[in-house]
Amino acid sequence: MSTNISLKHINKLAIPALIAGVAEPILSITDTAIVGNISENATESLAAVGIVGTFISMLIWVLGQTRSAISSIVSQYVGANNLDKVKNLPAQAIFIITSLSIFIILGTYPFAESIFKLYNASDLILNYSVEYYQIRVFGFPFTLFTIAIFGTFRGLQNTFYPMIIAIVGASVNIVLDIVLVYGIEGYIPALNIKGAAYASVIAQILMAIISAYYLLTKTAIPLRFSFPFNKEINRFAIMILNLFVRTLALNVTLYFASSFSTSYGKQYIAAYTIAINLWFLGAFIIDGYASAGNILSGKLLGGKEYGKLITLSNKLIKYGVILGMVMAAFGAIFYQFIGFVFTKEESVLTEFYNVFWIVLAMQPLCATAFIFDGMFKGLGKMKVLRNVLLMATFLVFVPLLFLLDSLDYKLYGIFIAFTFWIIARGLPLIIKFRQEFLPLSEKQ
Repeated sequence: MSTNISLKHINKLAIPALIAGVAEPILSITDTAIVGNISENATESLAAVGIVGTFISMLIWVLGQTRSAISSIVSQYVGANNLDKVKNLPAQAIFIITSLSIFIILGTYPFAESIFKLYNASDLILNYSVEYYQIRVFGFPFTLFTIAIFGTFRGLQNTFYPMIIAIVGASVNIVLDIVLVYGIEGYIPALNIKGAAYASVIAQILMAIISAYYLLTKTAIPLRFSFPFNKEINRFAIMILNLFVRTLALNVTLYFASSFSTSYGKQYIAAYTIAINLWFLGAFIIDGYASAGNILSGKLLGGKEYGKLITLSNKLIKYGVILGMVMAAFGAIFYQFIGFVFTKEESVLTEFYNVFWIVLAMQPLCATAFIFDGMFKGLGKMKVLRNVLLMATFLVFVPLLFLLDSLDYKLYGIFIAFTFWIIARGLPLIIKFRQEFLPLSEKQ
């Protein structure tokens, strides 16, 4: 059956995926905004949330690649009309990835102080970072469980249920953040940064429960782990391994950015925290169309509809760039207001406003890079993604960051390096995609 790639169908997949994707950075942005307005030690608390957020994002992105691998395999089997052959794969993948998450907790919880010293955290910022992490890390297995189920739904060409789950999780997190961070006089004490951590964990547990409910009641995919392993488990493992290496490279970028900004002083890491969380928000908004590319490209490849694959890429680039430009314009209009949402500290706001325009200017470039990321994940070409990101990180970002740091560019240097890193990620993927699929489409 021919795959529908009309704008209406793309939006049917992209808009719910966009909303679901935004839930993840909203959890961090909510913590950032609320913690940044604590009456006592707000700058130190904000810095700690930023440092821990960077490390937790690394863990989630490394192991959360399950979503892309499951989505790719399931969508290709949907396109080939052979879904029954991989019905037991999601449960096996979920079991493997959540088991690994337990080892991550055991391996990082006792060494939290040493870990955050590597990020140049010290004194009160270090204390807050350890407190915050040693609570938030317990939400890790539930997050990975939810991410894997989201991947299954994507493979089934369904982004509606992940959207509902994400809305509920983000809403609960916001409410709990306000209640637990600030407290309710006479009823609930103000827990400050610990309250933000508890709010995130509770929201993550709730999302996992709802995810399991929807998968079991709305699909024919079981959650019970069973032997023997599915024949696609080896391909799944290779995909995960390539994405694992790729994500480590991605997190080298984030580690250096966070570490350098921390070394410049507390107002710089606080400003960087706000800016990078807004960058993540933009990335996850654009990821709605990247997700549509992920979902549809896998199905088109499974059905060998190469001409439509080229058409899809052209459409998604156009939609993504337009969306990126709209976000940049929105940020420009509300430039001053956005900073005040997160903090009232003048020193932090000054540094934030100095670099926020670079974050906004990056958005159309990010759109192109992220959309092709999504399409290559859907195609199962994780090795290409691995190699491109290794090149972008170690041949572009890291050398440029050290050069600009030596010139004392501080946060300017970090975000200029980010911009060239994005270009180095997107351009090779466009070239590779067209080299491979244009000839195939012309033969049809």
